[in-house]
Amino acid sequence: MSKKVDVLGIKFDHTTKTETVNTLKSLIKENKKTFIVTANPEIVMHAQRDPQYKKILQSADYIMPDGIGIVMGAKLLKNPLPERIPGFDLMKDLLNIANEEHFRVFFLGAREDVLNKAIANVKHEYPDIQIAGCHHGFFNENDPEIVDMVKGSNPDMVFVALGFPRQERWISQNSHLFDKGIFMGVGGSFDVLSGTVKRAPGLWRKLNVEWLYRLIKQPQRWKRMAFLPLFILKVLRSRR
Repeated sequence: MSKKVDVLGIKFDHTTKTETVNTLKSLIKENKKTFIVTANPEIVMHAQRDPQYKKILQSADYIMPDGIGIVMGAKLLKNPLPERIPGFDLMKDLLNIANEEHFRVFFLGAREDVLNKAIANVKHEYPDIQIAGCHHGFFNENDPEIVDMVKGSNPDMVFVALGFPRQERWISQNSHLFDKGIFMGVGGSFDVLSGTVKRAPGLWRKLNVEWLYRLIKQPQRWKRMAFLPLFILKVLRSRR
């Protein structure tokens, strides 16, 4: 179990992406059940306003710092994290493992057309992955038929792209019904997998300004970006 770094009541794992991937690979092979959250400042701020959601996050096995704001916050708290671990990059690494080990993967979420394109691209890039199944994200999250479908596919990994807080809530409500598997909320990752949304070029990602690239490409995201200064302010106040 890695050391934890508390940022506004959310305990992030003090680990690198490489260490995380190696650990998760072992857990899958041991048929262990694992709930992963990749959290950015917006998610942490939402947890401040929603105690039930905060409790769900706190129940996760691993919480990864997806967002340079989290890394900045931990540094301000004088308890720095080794690096940012983008959820999309972690998902891609897990897909690589699934390809190498012939693991079974279920994809849950997004629009049906986006999901179908994402699945087609995954099959092309990772030909040895076993696609356990898929379903779009437009369903009642209390629908037991969806749970039965996912469970019946016997997955080793379940990627849930319903957006927060819905994806974490769905995992929290239903993962106890499974005997094994990695469960991970991946937000808009299927949009990127499908090619519908383009990721920032490598240099932007290396400089930790992927958020700026996304804002330039999608100006309507400014309201979401506004959480970052509020988050930093709250972190500074928590140091008192």
